[in-house]
Amino acid sequence: MTDLERRYLRLLLAYPAEYRRSRGAEIVGTYLDLATPGRRWPAPADAADLLRGGLRQRVRAAGVIHLVPGVRLAAAVALFTATMLAGVWTVLELRPAPPGFGEPSVGPFVSLGIVAWVGWLLAAAAQALTPGRWHRHAVALAVLLTVALVPAAALTDLPRPPLFVLLPQVGLGLVALGASGERQVSLRVTPLVAAVAGLVAAASLTPESLAWTYRAGTAGQALLNAAVAVLAVAVLLAVGLALRGDHRGGWALLTLFTPVGLLALQPLAGAADGVPAEFNPSWTALAATAAVVGLVGPALLPVALAVRARLARPSTPGATWNTHR
Repeated sequence: MTDLERRYLRLLLAYPAEYRRSRGAEIVGTYLDLATPGRRWPAPADAADLLRGGLRQRVRAAGVIHLVPGVRLAAAVALFTATMLAGVWTVLELRPAPPGFGEPSVGPFVSLGIVAWVGWLLAAAAQALTPGRWHRHAVALAVLLTVALVPAAALTDLPRPPLFVLLPQVGLGLVALGASGERQVSLRVTPLVAAVAGLVAAASLTPESLAWTYRAGTAGQALLNAAVAVLAVAVLLAVGLALRGDHRGGWALLTLFTPVGLLALQPLAGAADGVPAEFNPSWTALAATAAVVGLVGPALLPVALAVRARLARPSTPGATWNTHR
């Protein structure tokens, strides 16, 4: 067995065991026939294709028909929230500290964050104007720009937004990548409307004395308000759709738990650190809380899938016999 074949077989672990036994050799053989001579590792596109196929088969095996629509519903909520926050932060970036306050700046902007926030505004425009895959590319670019702020600030010694602002934006963006490109125009323009609403709201409501620093209490409060709003919307969708026998909302709620936790990162860390009122937790508390949210939140979906698959299995040998007759 070659290294390439062995690595393809490892990727097949994404599929249910029965599917691997019946189709595994055929699938691996097809990829090996298409591989270029001398290749030792699966192509990234092949690996992604196998992982997606495995997830689809596990979803089918569990009988969870509403999972993918639920993830798309969560993606729409996440993209709306991310673009609205980007509008708010863009206004903040345009109001650097007055001279004499000792706050660093990047030219006419508060920090390097302006690059990421403009990227998010462009993603909102792409969502409205370019149906299909292009909107996912724009969201992926906005996520990459947000992540790149951390090493860019370290290399240039220029200020950037704090991690409690960047992490929820990345979490929302990763969920937003699941948005469907083929939607009505009225739904596609929603993120752009959200971005404009964020720009207008921040420009009219943010106090001048606090607008030039992310570390003012208003930034943490804005993120907490967003967390409460997203959670409330997700719960209402889950309950309202469940009453009609539609479980998309439940899967959307599970998908949104991680970005909601990241949006509430500062107050959650403050509660763990014993300073919830000040919203000024230690770096250790922030890191520990982010790690917990980052581990627990994404684990909810596979756990729910495993539970659903277990409940869907026949409970008696007779039932198993009957299903295979």
